[in-house]
Amino acid sequence: MKTAVVTDSTAYISKEVRDELNIHMVPLHVVFGNEVYLEEVDLTAEQFYVEVKKADKLPTTSQPPIGQFVEKFEELAKEYDAVISVHLSSGISGTYQGAIAAGEMVDNLDVYAFDTEISCMVQGFYAIEAARMAKDGKSPKDILERLEEMKASARAYFMADDLRHLQRGGRLNSAQALIGSLLQVKPLLHFVNKVIVPFEKIRTRKRALKRISDLLAEDAKDGGQYKAVIIHAMCEEEAKQWRDELQAEIPNADFGISYFGPVIGTHIGESAMGMGWYKV
Repeated sequence: MKTAVVTDSTAYISKEVRDELNIHMVPLHVVFGNEVYLEEVDLTAEQFYVEVKKADKLPTTSQPPIGQFVEKFEELAKEYDAVISVHLSSGISGTYQGAIAAGEMVDNLDVYAFDTEISCMVQGFYAIEAARMAKDGKSPKDILERLEEMKASARAYFMADDLRHLQRGGRLNSAQALIGSLLQVKPLLHFVNKVIVPFEKIRTRKRALKRISDLLAEDAKDGGQYKAVIIHAMCEEEAKQWRDELQAEIPNADFGISYFGPVIGTHIGESAMGMGWYKV
């Protein structure tokens, strides 16, 4: 059985890695006024953060139309028997449900949608693992079992520098945003039951990042091998410095660097920083 792997643009997997592992990507949309951009196709993260500063109001985001998935799946049906379609949390986007609906509309292709219950490069970890297994000829059943196994150890924590983006986008309620702004706290956020919720309120950026480091260190105490990624919104030098410190402190974790792209950046804002990991 020949299996393809599809993900959406919020995994923020580089084009080089997607090409190397044959991962197919369906983009979400970012809307500035009357202009609609396909994330990671028409609009890079760097371009996005420049445009946001110029815009009168925040852009909006939307999931891919079902037709976009149908087109992709029909194209893949010519060459593949099955698709593992890996998506951002169904609690913050309808993309996963769109993939399921599209899969039912395409003949001669078994589509298995997978809800990562998370986003960004931690979502990317699942797509990359699925693609490597598919290359090795593993069955969809084996791949999905492995992805569920990864979920048991997958974690992600992030700090929004400006809570107004999350509040305006409906991802955090007004009271939480107001309290954060008044106290100048840097709340750590994470996903619980597929949605973004506060984890802890911390007074400074430095302490917030230290707390995330400590959470990884706690998990890594078991001596297992971990794959970790630092995710940033236009603060790459800070991310690199943090990575170098962490690599020295936690030798049994392998660190990469990724970014909050346009869709997630719309909701989390510039200068956000986070980290995700799973046990290999």
